[in-house]
Amino acid sequence: MKFRRALDEEPELNLIPLIDVMLIVLIFLAVTTTYSRYAELRIELPRADAKATQNRPSEIMIGVTADGRYALDKRLLAKSDVDALVEAMRQAGQGRTDPLVVIHADAQAPHQSVINVMEAARILQLGRISFVTERQNAAAK
Repeated sequence: MKFRRALDEEPELNLIPLIDVMLIVLIFLAVTTTYSRYAELRIELPRADAKATQNRPSEIMIGVTADGRYALDKRLLAKSDVDALVEAMRQAGQGRTDPLVVIHADAQAPHQSVINVMEAARILQLGRISFVTERQNAAAK
């Protein structure tokens, strides 16, 4: 009767298939993950105590009311579409070199109305846009 000889070697665990499976899972997760396109930045703006200039000839002032109507240089526009806004801004910007578009939007103004002002500025290739805000402590007084 022949008996088998006992193996002196211990069985080993082959990790290569496990690594392959983990890499496939990692690739699957990387491909199917949606990345957030919005990032929040904490920015502290510089402060200055200089007096504001009263004479601003190269500004186009646009007001946006709470119901989405527009006022250009303190005159209410008859139409509230982008084409009418573009034409009014074109007329207001004639003779001005690189005017600054200053948007006075009501806090309750529709977001789309403010975007329409920015779109009109883009169509006219006016790259300088500013928003007017009110200080919180000034509003509480």
